[in-house]
Amino acid sequence: MEILNSMKIRKLLFVFLSITILFACKKDEELIDDIPREFGKVNMSFFHTVAGEDVIFDSLIYINEAGNKYQVDEIMYFITDLEFVRDDSKVFTLSYDKSVHYIDIDVPESLNWKIEDNIPIGKYDSLRFVFGLDENRNKTFAFLNPPESSMFWPDVLGGGYHYLKLNGKWENLENNIVPFNFHLGIGQFYSGDEFIIDSITDFVHNHFTVSVPLSNFVVEKDKQTDLNLEMQLENWFRNPHIWDHNYWGGSIMQNQAAIRQACENGHDVFKQK
Repeated sequence: MEILNSMKIRKLLFVFLSITILFACKKDEELIDDIPREFGKVNMSFFHTVAGEDVIFDSLIYINEAGNKYQVDEIMYFITDLEFVRDDSKVFTLSYDKSVHYIDIDVPESLNWKIEDNIPIGKYDSLRFVFGLDENRNKTFAFLNPPESSMFWPDVLGGGYHYLKLNGKWENLENNIVPFNFHLGIGQFYSGDEFIIDSITDFVHNHFTVSVPLSNFVVEKDKQTDLNLEMQLENWFRNPHIWDHNYWGGSIMQNQAAIRQACENGHDVFKQK
């Protein structure tokens, strides 16, 4: 009798444990960090505008807040570490190795990013990402093939890669049309007043986080949701710092003060289109 009771108890324990494991597994299947485990896909497209209109390249037709007449010739940049923020404040972060995208107006396929990760369903209020590459990603030889490899940042200036190349021309005070290279990346501190490579004392990472409010952005189960992201080029030159090409000159790669102001202007460059 005692043997039978012992067997019954063991059977009951086995059933109890099985049910417990089943429910635990079911909960794990349904939730990822309290986000429902039902998915859709997101496809991002990138647009580049001035005053709300698609940028017209290679044409000296724009005027910035400082009164500089300018044109845009090339735009190349990285965005990384993408996060989707739901309306309940829960955050979904893309897989580390799938969260780097390079955009180049001369490479049409780069203007579309079909995100590989499955995105949990729901309404999302904002998108967050790093503009550029953080310390962990921004390593020399991280990209071996073009076009990304062409974004290299000289090793003597800190190495790694440009966050942004925004190239164009402006009309200077002598009414000459001269080039500008609005380039963002690792900055340098110098021991003197001149930008002499031998006098570099330290480097500074200038990547920054962008938060883009989203309106009516809902990821539905087993469907693809399109997200259009617009870079408002004029905002690089106006808020909070009015950018004067005549003051900063045509190249800022060795001027940390200029790079810092440019990065601070980047906070509202992007919006949902």
